[in-house]
Amino acid sequence: MATYYNLPVYKESYDLLIELFKLTKEFSREYKYTIGETIKNETIQMIVKIYKANSSLNKKEHIGAARENLEIIRLMVRLLKDLKQINVSKFSSLNERIETLSKQLTAWQNAQT
Repeated sequence: MATYYNLPVYKESYDLLIELFKLTKEFSREYKYTIGETIKNETIQMIVKIYKANSSLNKKEHIGAARENLEIIRLMVRLLKDLKQINVSKFSSLNERIETLSKQLTAWQNAQT
């Protein structure tokens, strides 16, 4: 079993979390404590599930749950763009990171058959 913090999917998700924490500081007050908190919590939950998947015998269940968190994060990022809390460039950057994570989680889940 690899140490979870050496996993590429863990590193990528942690980088996303750091980026989101920095980004939420810039939101207007109305969105900072609603969408901002939700997106940070979903990202933290996703990282915890990645850790659990790495240390568990039943990896598929935890990976599937992490993928669900990622889809909620994707939805929140789109909502932030539509509410003009992030610009198109930042939206594109975040979406690329989310897509990379999605591919890594899907490949990991498929490898567990």
